[in-house]
Amino acid sequence: MANTAASKAKGGKSRALSTSKGSNTKAKVISSRTMYRGPVFWITRDKVQEPGGVRAYRDIVHHTGSVVVLAVEDSRSSPRVLLERQYRHAAQDYLWELPAGRIDAGEKPLSAAKRELLEETGYSAAHWRRILYFYASPGFVAETMSVFLASRLRAGPAQPEADEMIQLRMVSLHTAVGMVLRGTIRDAKTISSVLWLDHQIANQIKLFP
Repeated sequence: MANTAASKAKGGKSRALSTSKGSNTKAKVISSRTMYRGPVFWITRDKVQEPGGVRAYRDIVHHTGSVVVLAVEDSRSSPRVLLERQYRHAAQDYLWELPAGRIDAGEKPLSAAKRELLEETGYSAAHWRRILYFYASPGFVAETMSVFLASRLRAGPAQPEADEMIQLRMVSLHTAVGMVLRGTIRDAKTISSVLWLDHQIANQIKLFP
């Protein structure tokens, strides 16, 4: 209450963080040390001075980026979504997810999306469109995710990697949304993509050629 009264006394304007043009929006890296390097990601410990003036050590998981495929069968009045079920050791459980995978070095996101869909499910698609781009967990992970909407699907033989045991299921969008709301789907990239599709369909936005 005291802060509010003080701001009113100074003309009614409260102070806020500025993100105006010309302000520094990147941290200055004072030092960086690689703590771990593996085949999928690497970790650095960075000493940084952040735009607000804070100096701190930040442990960052670096990644080449991932693609997610929202593969939709759109030949019916109600679209159906292709889901995968596989064991995820970090979650200690089987999870329902959309097809997804890492972007290889030098690979374009769309090429990676087409490759992952074919390898994991055997499906290919005639129409592709990037619909979402976000950070998986920006507090300490630098991984970005590009979600592609794939339609006009054609089935074929899957080509999974040796350590991939994948169960496929084509479900109605209504069923997929229900799985999200009941907590059956617990994977963030899948939740955001399914709810995006449901929002677009509910608002009668044309998505498919």
